[in-house]
Amino acid sequence: MPIVIPKDIPAFDVLTKENIFVMGSMRARTQDIRPIEIAIVNLMPTKVETETQLMRMLSNSPLQVNITLVRTASYTSTNVSSSYLERFYLTFDDIKDRNFDGMIITGAPVENLDFTDVKYWDELCRIMDYADRKVTSTIFICWGAQAALNYYYGIGKRSLDKKLFGIFPNRATMEYEPLLRGLDDEFYVPHSRHTEIDEKSLKEDGRLVVLAEGEDCGISIAKCIDNRKFFFFGHSEYDRETLKTEYLRDKDKGLEIDPPKNYFSDGEQDGVAMKWRSTGSLLFNNWLNYYVYQVTPYDIGRKG
Repeated sequence: MPIVIPKDIPAFDVLTKENIFVMGSMRARTQDIRPIEIAIVNLMPTKVETETQLMRMLSNSPLQVNITLVRTASYTSTNVSSSYLERFYLTFDDIKDRNFDGMIITGAPVENLDFTDVKYWDELCRIMDYADRKVTSTIFICWGAQAALNYYYGIGKRSLDKKLFGIFPNRATMEYEPLLRGLDDEFYVPHSRHTEIDEKSLKEDGRLVVLAEGEDCGISIAKCIDNRKFFFFGHSEYDRETLKTEYLRDKDKGLEIDPPKNYFSDGEQDGVAMKWRSTGSLLFNNWLNYYVYQVTPYDIGRKG
């Protein structure tokens, strides 16, 4: 089944060329089925790249998935035109009375700020309150995961001595967890961050459970015990070239940055051996199936 997005959004052509089944909104309205409604709250400045990556992950499913892109109103990204945002994105006020089967809240390059110093923090708190009431299950990614753990559970973050940057091996810490179904005993997760959550506080909180961690990267995935919140501290949605782009960007700025670990196949800027594609596809597909589709009410209006 397809992912349903506007035909004129850049991701449509990208995913079509990859032989991913995408459907325009007009055709989707003639399908006599109940599609899954997913909202993506995109906090990243690289809006187009991030939305395309997440749409690619959500398309690997037998379900028809309707995507609603959401941006903050209290802060407007300068990396994409206002006309693009007006055309393809809604604000929280536009969706606050709707229900969604699933939501994804992305990371953002604000991790070195205190949470309350982030310009859209109050708005994000409103969105997280809303997710508790109106959304069946939510994935929080990277800084978004740190923000959610702080807001919901009071768990703090701290700066790392050096940026955690690369592709890191992980193992499941919970047997028979549906989110990890189909993954190998060892699987890889990209990380790119300057901060980490207080892992001790997370592990001691009876409302939370760790699902996957690695020796070098720490916790990669956790969830709350009612399965309505998932915390992805890495970036399983990343494309092949994403870490390379980040690395070269920081080098060009004269920043002190090591090459991403376990990433380049030979040398600093040579080919990339992609080790995480199947993991990313399984994580998002399993979430859609086991924690959204299987548990969300057919009458979406029953939530809230």
